[in-house]
Amino acid sequence: MTSLNLNIKSKIENGDWTLFLDRDGVINRRLVDDYVKTLDEFEFLPGVLDAISVFSKKFKQIFIVTNQQGVGKGLMTKEDVDLIHSQMLSEISTNGGSINQIYVCPDLASANSPNRKPEIGMALQAQKDFPGVDFSKSIMVGDSKSDMQFGRKAGMICVFIETEQKNPFGSDLVDLSFESLWEFALGI
Repeated sequence: MTSLNLNIKSKIENGDWTLFLDRDGVINRRLVDDYVKTLDEFEFLPGVLDAISVFSKKFKQIFIVTNQQGVGKGLMTKEDVDLIHSQMLSEISTNGGSINQIYVCPDLASANSPNRKPEIGMALQAQKDFPGVDFSKSIMVGDSKSDMQFGRKAGMICVFIETEQKNPFGSDLVDLSFESLWEFALGI
């Protein structure tokens, strides 16, 4: 365990920290060159439900921030995404976890939306909806460069989940790396 990891562990013990989670590749299996468009395509990664249960006891609030440009491309509807999220939240709750809010950006990458990661519009919306959110007491967990850039731009601690690749970004963007969300939960 690194000293930074020990430092994070001791900091979050006071219970006023916030956790931001990416969805695809962190919570559920990412579909290569495709989008999770239906309930049948949504599959939790191993240990995720237990990890979120652990996080729910340690963090003041937990948010999911997810780019879903498949909506913008017309491959699925906002209602399809809402149905997936409703079922996901139900399973998380059944397993002792809780998510305060899910923020979705359906915009195309080409739209240069301020809400699409790596921009921090979804973080700013969370801060507006939950005024106690302090980005200097927040952790962003993701599996892509845009997730890490999102966290850095907002001033968060950045945790990279290596579901598909080892950390290719170095310490400029990543503070800690773990093989899975469950490994991160065990680490804190």
